[in-house]
This record gives sequence, C-alpha cells and structure tokens, in this order.
Amino acid sequence: MKHFAVLSLIFMLASSSAPKDQNPKNQILLKALMYGLSAGHYDVKQLNDKFSEQAFELFLRRIDYQKFFLLEEDVKEMEKYKYFIDDEVNAASYQLLGLTSQLLAKRIAETETQVLDIFSKPFDFKTKESYEADPKKYPYVKNAPERYDRWRKDLKYRILVQYQQLLQQNDNLKKEKEAGNVKDAVVKTEAELEKEARESLEKNYKEYFTRLKAQDQQDWLEDYLNAITSTYDPHTNYFAPKEREDFNIEMTGQLEGIGASLISSEGYIKVASIVEGSPCWRQGELAVGDIILKAAQAEAEPTDLVGMRVDKAVTYIRGKKGTEVRLTLKKKEGTIKTISIIRDVIVFEETYAKSAVLKSEAGKKVGYIYLPKFYANFENPAGRQCFQDVKTEIQKLKKDKVEGIILDLRNNGGGSLQDVVNMTGLFIPNGPVVQVKSRDVAPQILSDPDPNTDYEGDLAIMVNQNSASASEIIAAALQDYKRAVIVGSNATFGKGTVQRMIDLDNFLDDNYKTIKPLGALKITLQKFYRIDGSTTQLKGVIPDVILPDVSHYLKVGEKDQDYAMAWDQITPLTYTAWANSPDIAFLKKRSEERLAKSEAFKAVDQYAKRLKKQSDQTSRSLSLEGYKA
Repeated sequence: MKHFAVLSLIFMLASSSAPKDQNPKNQILLKALMYGLSAGHYDVKQLNDKFSEQAFELFLRRIDYQKFFLLEEDVKEMEKYKYFIDDEVNAASYQLLGLTSQLLAKRIAETETQVLDIFSKPFDFKTKESYEADPKKYPYVKNAPERYDRWRKDLKYRILVQYQQLLQQNDNLKKEKEAGNVKDAVVKTEAELEKEARESLEKNYKEYFTRLKAQDQQDWLEDYLNAITSTYDPHTNYFAPKEREDFNIEMTGQLEGIGASLISSEGYIKVASIVEGSPCWRQGELAVGDIILKAAQAEAEPTDLVGMRVDKAVTYIRGKKGTEVRLTLKKKEGTIKTISIIRDVIVFEETYAKSAVLKSEAGKKVGYIYLPKFYANFENPAGRQCFQDVKTEIQKLKKDKVEGIILDLRNNGGGSLQDVVNMTGLFIPNGPVVQVKSRDVAPQILSDPDPNTDYEGDLAIMVNQNSASASEIIAAALQDYKRAVIVGSNATFGKGTVQRMIDLDNFLDDNYKTIKPLGALKITLQKFYRIDGSTTQLKGVIPDVILPDVSHYLKVGEKDQDYAMAWDQITPLTYTAWANSPDIAFLKKRSEERLAKSEAFKAVDQYAKRLKKQSDQTSRSLSLEGYKA
C-alpha cells in the first residue's frame, strides 16, 4: 500500500490529457479507484475485453435488473461499449455512463406514464394467466407495448397479493358482524377491495417514480463504479461519501446527529421513528409523522427540503456532536413550527452484544450470548469493541454460575478482524487463531497473545448460512482446537477474505481540496486461512452438529456470488488441541436421535423444502383461484 503515496503525481500528469467534456472530479475518482485496485487487491486483474464484458453485464443488472425500463434497442446501443470499458477506464472517460443515464431518463419517463395508465383500470382476477418472475428467464422487451404488458402482469400480481389479504380480512369481519360481535363495521364489495389494493400500491409507485426521476448521471455513477469493482470479487465496493458514513455507523453502532429515522412520503421528508434517549427524544418537540420542511445550521439560512431525496436531506440534518440544527416542521395537526436541536452521539444498543441465563428442563443454567456483528469503532480506539463487550458478558454469566455458554453468531456477517482474534483468545490459552495472506506475501499468523483463558467451561457456537467472515474465523479456530461444539445449518456462508476501507481522499494533496470528498474503496486485500491450512472461502465451516434450517436447501453463500475468489490451502500450523475436548461423535449421535423424534424440527425441514420448491417455481399465477392454490 506504500505505492499510494505517489498517486497525486499520477493525477497531475493524467488530468492534463483527460477529455475536456468530463467532470474533473469524476475523472480523478476513477483514477483513484483503479489505482487502489491495481496496487492493493489480492488478485491482479487484467484490464482487457474479458474485464469489460464482465463489468458491462454487472452494470446492466444493476441499473435495470428486472428489465422493466430499457428496450432491446437500448441494450444494443449500449453494447457498443461492451468491450471498451477497459479503454474508458484508462482514459478516465464515462461515455457509456453518459449514454446510459440519457436512455434511462427517457425510458423512466415513458414507463411512468404507462404505469399510471395501468393503475387507472380495475384488474380482473378471474382471468387465467401467469407471468415469469425471474428476469434471468426472459429477454429485454422489444417495444413499449411489450413493456406495458410486463409491468401490467407484475403490478397485477402485487395487487393480487394485497387483494387476497383484504378479502380474508373482509370475510373475517363479515363473520364477526353476522355473529353480532361487531355492529358498525363496514363489509366491502370485491370491487371496493380491488380498488383499495390498487390505490394503495399506486401511491407507493408514484413515490418510487418521483425518486427515480430525481436521479441523474451522478446518481448512476455509483452503480457504474461498483460494476467495475465487483469484477474483482463480490466484496470489493466503492462507497460514495454518504454510503461511507452509513458503513461507519453500521460498524460502530453509533452516529452523530439528532436520532430520527426519515422517509420520503409524497414529496416530503417525514419522521418515521425516533431513537429513545437521542437528542430529538430529549428535546421532546419532534414527533413521528412530522414533516420536515427546512433545515438550517444554527443561525444560517435554512435549506428547503421539500422534494429532496431522503439521502440528501439527511446530510443537512445529521452533523457533529455539539452543533445546532434548526428544523422547520409541519406538525401532524397542520401547524408550522421551528425547533432547535443540539446534535449528539446516538447509540443503537441493538447492535451490541447481550447475554441471558437460560434454564434447561433439568434445571441447569446455561449462559447465552448474542453477538449480531463484530463491531468496532475504527475512528476512536476508546469506543465500543465487541471483544470487550463479550468479555464483560462472560464475567456476568460466570457470576451466575452457568454450566456452559452458547455464543450465537447466526446471521452475523462479520466485521473487525482484530476483535475476532481477541475474542477467540477469551476461550483458549495463547496460540494461533488465523492465518492472513496478502498478495505475493507469506502468510501472517494472528495469535492470541494472552495466556489467560476467561472461560474454560462447555462452549457451543451457533451458526447458520448467513454467518460469515469473522464469524467463520472464530468458529473454525475453536473447531480446530476442539474447544467448542459448532452447531447450525449445513455450512456457514463461506467468506474467507479480508477487506479494508481506504479513504480515497488520502490519495489527494492540498491542490485537490475542492474535489474532496471522493468517498472510499472497500477492497479485498487478503485471504484468511484456518490454522489447519484450509481457507473457509467458498466452503465455509461445516458444523459438528447439523440442525435443520429454513435456508437449508436454498442457494445462500459465497459460492453463489458472481466472481467469488477460489478455495485453496496453505501450510498448516502447529497448535495444541483443548485438553478437555467435547465428544463430538457422542453429541452428534444424541442430536440425531432427538431430531428423529422432534416434530418441531421435522416441520422446519418440511418448511425448508417447501421454500426450495417455491424458489425454483418462478412462474406466478395471476388469477385469484391459482394464487390461492
């Protein structure tokens, strides 16, 4: 990564010869992005026709996955650039993006007119017809009438789902009224229910098209850049400045702002929820349902937020701790009011580790720790760290004299690498935890340096197919040490790669102040390997005890991602297994005996099979009779 220091010199040379019709900031952004990829990504990628083809196909899927907007002729026009994205990248040019944004603007406007026309007419749910829901199984439409019919069928199915629910509620109401349990309830006709379902969905789609029409070439830029980065691997992504901020919030479980969740409704920014204990909750004047008309920074002139996209409106409301924001509100009762809120740090407690004491039928106490992600505050070393929080929860459970601990990592997508190494060390004496390998460099061994063990009792790790990355590191290490019993679905996700967030602004010197911020590149720099030498990439961790899971038969995992990196092995390490290791064969046998008798787990397995069957069946009936069946 030391080569990044020379990048500003490259920019100076390259920008002087770049096309004059391009946005200078976007030119430099593309150069920074590609330099970061070439210098730092684990796998070297050749910029050639194959790269161009892959990026082009990913871009098409990102901008119109369901093939609802672009016509066949549009795709053919775009295909002129199918093998030239490498040339565009080298020239810091965006001709494909420019063409695409023009085509999309035109087709979105046309499609909105068609969709509003579809909503204007009642649907007949007695006609027997069907439609294909998997866009991989149908081509782009040839003309506007074909696009109209595709939208008609899709909207008919969505309205049918709501219509069926309203019918059921109406039938229940009718029965209650006939039984004399309710008096004033109004039983509606089928025509009234169809209209209610149609108008409800129409409102959502009007807002959807308002958001779509507000997008311009700059908004499609992120899709284009991520089509390029995703050819390297599924986890290498570009984050625009706003998305970078959201990523930090997700990893730290906190942000600086007022503590309100916002939505767009009929062109207005509306308060959807308020975080308890947050600045706006303490201030007390902002309420769910209020419309935010304007936002001002302290005594500055307010900015009108009417018609603005939510992500842009948030940038005027969110801000640093201790600063003031003044909001002009339209209250639910219709009054207009301006309030002042002092921003502060908002903590989302649901993202942090929690514990509980469970009691078995035999009266034994078992500790349970739920960890939703491996969070860490990378900006503040004194901030919350998941390893320290789990350590605290272990101490609580030990005081309660539990006879074992369950660490629940189901649906935990990973996070901080150092925290997972430290957390593994809570359960073992000092020793290797994981091997991390960079491009063309010998593996680095990350070990637990602490000879102390915080917990020596029985330990089970719960995982499922959505347990990934750091979750797989700790599960694999404790399985290799024979320290814990791994329990869960047939395999974990299979993400054996390490990413780092690189601030692209760090590539620029003071001559480029006006161009900042560029955003960030989340790049795959390394692969990690178990202490036994194998990687969890693609294959994941196979639990010792497998339990039926609702996703058991579905395609969920790294192996099902586009351009996922390969599975391989390196030299295993020397390590000492846990002295009092669990008898896996005995536990597995006992579990299988219980599963054979368990009606609950039989039901889970049957449901999982039904989900698989439904997943494979992508044709949808558009008649009420067929939908019920």
